[in-house]
This record gives sequence, structure tokens and C-alpha cells, in this order.
Amino acid sequence: MQGVYLKFYVQEKRRHHGILAYEWLLEAARKQGIHGGSAFRAIAGFGRHGKLHEEHFFELAGDVSVEVGFALTEEEAQKLLAYLAGEKLRMFYFKVPLEMGVVGDEP
Repeated sequence: MQGVYLKFYVQEKRRHHGILAYEWLLEAARKQGIHGGSAFRAIAGFGRHGKLHEEHFFELAGDVSVEVGFALTEEEAQKLLAYLAGEKLRMFYFKVPLEMGVVGDEP
């Protein structure tokens, strides 16, 4: 099946409606009928401002990015992007074509 991979980047401690943005994004996608998504915490990185953010052992509240990704149909991706635009939530994303499927039999 053809689809798209939609990935967002948010700062780890950023919040939206009082909830960590990556948690809010996963929950918003679930409520939109998306069947799955994952969040991954970065070790280090920099963004458009060129400032390097790194994870340090003793930090309690990190300033690194969290990647939130979804494998979707094009229609699901457009619906999710439209919903997020309505939330006035500004975040960087990218969307790439993909082929998706399932191997093996269900248990």
C-alpha cells in the first residue's frame, strides 16, 4: 500500500494546552483516527537557529528534540495537518512517500 511518512520535531519540554507537545500530538492523532505513531527522543541536534542542543546526564528537563512519526495514507496526513493548523500549533514537519504493509500472519 502506498502512503506517506509524516514526521514532526518538537522540543522535549514544549507544551500545548498544558501537555507536553509530543504527548499532545500523539493523542491528537489517535483522536483523529490514526492507527499508530511513535515518539523518539534525540541525543543531540540543532535547528534553524544553529544552536546545538545536547542531552547531559544530570539534566532533569531536556532541551533536545523529540521526533513524532506516523505512517499514513495521503488523506490521513492532510486531515492531521489541517487539524494541527487549526490548533495554531507551529512545528516543523516533513512528509515523504512510502510503501507500507504487514508481513506474516496474525497470531
